[in-house]
Amino acid sequence: GSGQLKASGASFPDAYYQEVISAYKEKAPDVTVTYNAVGSGTGKKEFGQGLTDFAGTDSTVKPGDGPAEGSFVYVPTVAGPITVSYNLSGVDKLQLSPDTVADIFQAKITKWNDPAIAKDNPGASLPDTSITVAHRSDGSGTTSNFTKYLAAAAPSTWKLGSGDTVAWPSGTQGAEKNTGVAQIIKQTDGGIGYVDYSDAVETKLSLAAIRNKDGKFVAPSLEGATAAVAGAKVKDDLTYDPLNASGADAYPITAPTYLLLKPKYDANKAKLVSDYVRFLLTDGQPIAKDVNFAALPSGLQQKALAQLDKIRALCDQYGALLGIDEC
Repeated sequence: GSGQLKASGASFPDAYYQEVISAYKEKAPDVTVTYNAVGSGTGKKEFGQGLTDFAGTDSTVKPGDGPAEGSFVYVPTVAGPITVSYNLSGVDKLQLSPDTVADIFQAKITKWNDPAIAKDNPGASLPDTSITVAHRSDGSGTTSNFTKYLAAAAPSTWKLGSGDTVAWPSGTQGAEKNTGVAQIIKQTDGGIGYVDYSDAVETKLSLAAIRNKDGKFVAPSLEGATAAVAGAKVKDDLTYDPLNASGADAYPITAPTYLLLKPKYDANKAKLVSDYVRFLLTDGQPIAKDVNFAALPSGLQQKALAQLDKIRALCDQYGALLGIDEC
């Protein structure tokens, strides 16, 4: 086929989507696919306004996000760790429990030698350096998943709620996209923030090991993300929640990401969308590891492919004139 597909949304999976788009161009040189990493919140709004053919999001659609109920289907694509990345001179290894992470990000712990951090890191030499918290300033599925994790893993400690945006304490620093948060951390001694694994590795940030539900401190990795996804229950709409998953090897801050597709497109667009997303879910899955994402387990991959069968093509102009709504 030939034509254009326009999409926008989450920055979390952007590195993966750009690689898939490049690979697809070799297979379908007459199809141009663009993906603009503007954040999950903006992506959902643009999709709801009809400005894009599909959207990327790390969070599910809530009332007021943009797309109306029944106007979209979820297609899971890959998963990945959300790291707690830090920059602290002289500290190469760091372990953090969920309650400690919660109090750091709500600015109750403000020094790196705080007793709570020291308790998580027995024997470590921690400096009296002020903590600078970096977070997303835009509506973000990464923020949604990170704060959902804290609400689940540290329910008696975390007080800021969860969502694409939250009311961060004064004195913290915000930036757009995962790359923006990564740059604040990299440039700030004492900096800490939440960044997708792919961007954190690319930026060469230090990554904290997080205590999981089984009490094990686990560093972010693709293997840890795969273990978390394997234990998650998949809902009928193909959304799933691997956050705070059980399992000794599971990395606890593992996030899913999805494409939002329309259930109906015109005939040519339906073919373009279906062909591209089918490529992403098949030939595109091995690419995930190359850019530090976890591919879908085979069972979920097959369910995602079946979701494409729900995309229907509207009749052409002549069918519409005859009163036929669908082909």
